[in-house]
Amino acid sequence: MDLPALPFRVDPLHMAYAGGLTAAAVVTEAHRRLAAVADPGIFLDLIPEAVLMAQAGALPPFDPVRFPLWGIPVAVKDNIAVAGRPMTAACPAFAHVPAEDAFAVARLRAAGALILGKTNLDQFATGLVGVRTPYPVPRNTADPSRVPGGSSSGSAVAVAHGIVAAALGTDTAGSGRVPAALNGIVGLKPSVGAVSSRGMLPACRTLDCISVFAASVEDAWAVFRVIAGEDGADPYSRPIDWTEPGSAPVRIAVPAPGDLHIDDAPGRAAWIAARDLLPGAEEAAITPLLDTARLLYDGPWIAERAAAFGDFAAAHPGALHPVTEAILGGAARFSAVDAFRGLYRLAEHRRAAEAFFSRFDVLAVPSVPNFPTLSELEADPIGPNARLGTYTNFVNLLDLAALAVPGPQRTDGLPAGITLIGPRGSDAALAALAMAFAARRAGARENQAA
Repeated sequence: MDLPALPFRVDPLHMAYAGGLTAAAVVTEAHRRLAAVADPGIFLDLIPEAVLMAQAGALPPFDPVRFPLWGIPVAVKDNIAVAGRPMTAACPAFAHVPAEDAFAVARLRAAGALILGKTNLDQFATGLVGVRTPYPVPRNTADPSRVPGGSSSGSAVAVAHGIVAAALGTDTAGSGRVPAALNGIVGLKPSVGAVSSRGMLPACRTLDCISVFAASVEDAWAVFRVIAGEDGADPYSRPIDWTEPGSAPVRIAVPAPGDLHIDDAPGRAAWIAARDLLPGAEEAAITPLLDTARLLYDGPWIAERAAAFGDFAAAHPGALHPVTEAILGGAARFSAVDAFRGLYRLAEHRRAAEAFFSRFDVLAVPSVPNFPTLSELEADPIGPNARLGTYTNFVNLLDLAALAVPGPQRTDGLPAGITLIGPRGSDAALAALAMAFAARRAGARENQAA
């Protein structure tokens, strides 16, 4: 049985397995694709091919009902524990070998997935650009002169190249959405707590999510179904009532002109084309939502990152990436009083969000307002990164779900996308709308080709 064409997809792989394809052949192909890409920045730890071959050979008989990810190659961001493999969070001094899988990783294995390795990231998941790593920077799959997006850079690039069918990332301020947008793939950020974060190194523990990258909404949802669920050992696990994607939401909001922030003409043209694929979308002011984002890096939540890895940084002077260290240094200016004041402001913002989502089912926004080059980041390591979070930073603070999907391509050939945002528990509704959007996008491409 022949291997499916790029990219790896769950259903085509399962059809091939049913026809006689072996999991060992897929392991070999995944390694061949990685070698062909020749990007040393994607993986920080690659499970030896012989070990993975043995794991493929030890899979139970093919049964995609009992094992919905049987033989599916996946990658895991290197701030999520994989038993017996090094975890660095892109900080060599932090390297250690966890004895147990993270909750989500254990669920992947139980579903039959094959873990190819651990992927690169902005150090300690602090960044949206993907370049804050002491290791080689993963190359953007559309344009190597551009940033790959972060912090889940390696996971997104591995999926975009078709090396794996899916990958786990994390998302505190947009790390599961920005790299998806900049590499032309899907990034699913679930409702906070829907996927246990046990075994994940926290960035901001009250906000963190484990996210999913895939080439399609269907594949991202297939992985989410496997890893979602209550975990009594995780105090931040908060199960949601969710069903399979059904009818798409009908009350769709898009940013009013005053809240539309896109930095270049190709990006604006792509957004206009995407809007045309959202029939009935209504312009709405979203300034209260955007204002929430300031709390994350200009407010006391920066101190939560100090709670996550500040003790390590203090015990290992010089171990942090310079930008990571500069960001962490800002935590000292906030007091306990500031933290409470921040909570009060957040409560007000959440009331505003509740009012907004009482009028609309979903908010559709450009996934990113800019597409920085590596040279722009060298000149200004902070500004372009902060700009990337315009439409992402507020989402977890407001306890919302989000799904980034590719949209019509920019006129300069770079990928562009939109992000669908809804209230907590709207995960299935967002997936349904994303699938409908993808179908309209495919239809539009076929009409243009004709």
